[in-house]
Amino acid sequence: MKIVLFHPDIPQNTGNIARTCYLTQTGLVLIRPLGFSLSHRHLKRAALDYWNEISVELIDDLASYLEKAPSFYFFSSKATARFTDVRYTEQSLLIFGSETNGLPHCFHECWKENFVTIPMKPDARCLNLSNAVAVGLYEALRQTHFAQFTFSENKRKEEIK
Repeated sequence: MKIVLFHPDIPQNTGNIARTCYLTQTGLVLIRPLGFSLSHRHLKRAALDYWNEISVELIDDLASYLEKAPSFYFFSSKATARFTDVRYTEQSLLIFGSETNGLPHCFHECWKENFVTIPMKPDARCLNLSNAVAVGLYEALRQTHFAQFTFSENKRKEEIK
């Protein structure tokens, strides 16, 4: 599973998302151009020391990247299908637009059935990007039974108590 950020603008959000990706063993893909430098101090501050531990893919063309993807979903406040109504796989890409411009309309035209939304108050703009990623990612991980994690039987019993 991977998180894909299309033209992210705010380094702190990307840093928070990188931290979440590290802790969930989820890949991170950044689509250029970025609204900041990868050496930006706010990016590294938000990611803590996880930034150097995470593998980040940088690509220029999302459409070409999606041609090879078996499963992908665009998260958008303009979608109508709920993010909980689709079935994620361990190979799913969860795609989020930039904080200021969202996702291009052409993506919606090409892949309308791949757009999902996180329900929220009507007439509100949207959740913070790093919060939206966490909500979407944890639903996808739940559906795949947190397959990338290995829990011992004793640890599971302790968690249930």
